[in-house]
Amino acid sequence: MHLKRQRRRVSPPPARRREPSDQRICVGRIGAPQGIRGEVRLQSFTADPVAIADYGLLQTKDGKQSLEILSLRPAGKALAARFKGVDDRTAAERLRNVELYVLRDRLPTPSAEEFYHADLIGLTALTRDGAEFGTVVAIHDFGAGDLLELRPVGRSSTMMLPFTALTVTIVDIAGGRIVIDPPQGLVET
Repeated sequence: MHLKRQRRRVSPPPARRREPSDQRICVGRIGAPQGIRGEVRLQSFTADPVAIADYGLLQTKDGKQSLEILSLRPAGKALAARFKGVDDRTAAERLRNVELYVLRDRLPTPSAEEFYHADLIGLTALTRDGAEFGTVVAIHDFGAGDLLELRPVGRSSTMMLPFTALTVTIVDIAGGRIVIDPPQGLVET
């Protein structure tokens, strides 16, 4: 849900009126059923994975359904969760791939070294000389550290850039930009 970085100062969240879709943050995604009694695999996007249970009712993306976590336990690389009213495998299967959201104001303010993914997506990426490079379209973690997925200006394909203090030298959320210094040879000029 949010990323930690060292030796970095970040601007405060933008002082702009947020649209309703901006007021909620995705904190997890439900996976496959776990057993026959309604448990599901749960991928938590919170810094502390079990903290997802601390936010109370979680909403689906469309806001039409609220889910309450009754129990949570580690299950390999994910969590096994049981939700109120989900008592069998059939009900659990209906929740597969459902994303879970909370209102932004229920989340803690990120520290100077943390960023909510939702705040990074859509930022303009500039090179250190001020040229517009592209836009942040996603953040990924495949196990070796966070990666920013960028769509370079004028291209349909995307590229990955390590999200480190060396390659992303400035994060200016209020200004809607990041400044990148990619390793030599990673980016075509």
